[in-house]
Amino acid sequence: MGHLLRTLIAIDLTTDQDSDTRFLTGSSVGFSSSVWYLSDMTFSASWHNLVETVEDLPPDATLRTPLSRKPFRITGVQEHRILVEYRDDTGTVPLQREQFETLYDRVTEGWGNFELANLPADAEPYATILSLHPRFSIDDQDGMLTESESPTSAPLVDTHDGVSDESDRVEPDISVYSDALLLIDALERHDPTSLDGMDTPALVNLYTLLSDVQRNANDLRQDVRSVLLPRLHHDHPVSAQYGSVQRTTRRNRSLKDNEEVLNVLEDAGIERERVTSVDASKVDDALDVVELSERDVYEINESEYVRKAEVNEDSKETRLRGLKDQLAATDEDTQELQTEIEELEQRIDELTSFDSAASFHTKSENES
Repeated sequence: MGHLLRTLIAIDLTTDQDSDTRFLTGSSVGFSSSVWYLSDMTFSASWHNLVETVEDLPPDATLRTPLSRKPFRITGVQEHRILVEYRDDTGTVPLQREQFETLYDRVTEGWGNFELANLPADAEPYATILSLHPRFSIDDQDGMLTESESPTSAPLVDTHDGVSDESDRVEPDISVYSDALLLIDALERHDPTSLDGMDTPALVNLYTLLSDVQRNANDLRQDVRSVLLPRLHHDHPVSAQYGSVQRTTRRNRSLKDNEEVLNVLEDAGIERERVTSVDASKVDDALDVVELSERDVYEINESEYVRKAEVNEDSKETRLRGLKDQLAATDEDTQELQTEIEELEQRIDELTSFDSAASFHTKSENES
């Protein structure tokens, strides 16, 4: 016929004992217990395709929910459901085929996309697993689950539990990395829990490095924040190995033009004298032309602090080069030790392995 067959079906919104969530909460046409809508009969083929893809995942594959980034693993695949287990929780959570079909239809019937923010918190794994299907993908920046004509990759799957191989480690060319290495070295050579016992040069070095790390780390933090912000959604904390973040709104206020503010308040019955105050900048200008001192108009409190005067970059670079050489040598020693261990294990295996044919021939020769 050239057209996909569609059938009118009813989805019961009540949650059965094996189901952990519901996607539909009501209907624009007034149904309170179920919602009638068109469903593509080809979901059956898509379901089998999805199940095959899930079964092909590596056993150690870790998936993450699209908004909260909670890690979970697939522990089993059955005919009508997929079993998952969250890393930080005990117990298996069943994800029902019917709920996958509901989400599938929400995407395909919704102009090819579905806004992830509309998912209940416990329904996030459905979106992650559905994105394993070649036709579906998750757009982190737009917060959408989308349908595509071409095969897509699944960005929320870590085949190595989010840990990179040692071969993937590279030295970043950023200041905070170098300063952090120097700071770690200083903390290891001096006891930071007993500052009173440190000599003055050691304290100066420690203070300088702490200041450098703080400044450069804050610069990098702001860069990370600008990239991370579009990927976060309100009321959906995102978790990772070392913590979690959440999108929040900060409200800043600044007064409009003085005359405009005063006129608006006067019209509302507030006298100008009640809201006007002394402007410190104008007071400073006045002090320049009159014979008054600061203390005549200011309450002055002085406090002393330590300020970093200069940084010896040459000395830092020399020490940093030595630390990097030590790290490189440590990596080489570790690799050599690993090779020796593997060779020793191989020799032990050869000595303890049982070769039935060799034993038979040896016995026969002795008997003859």
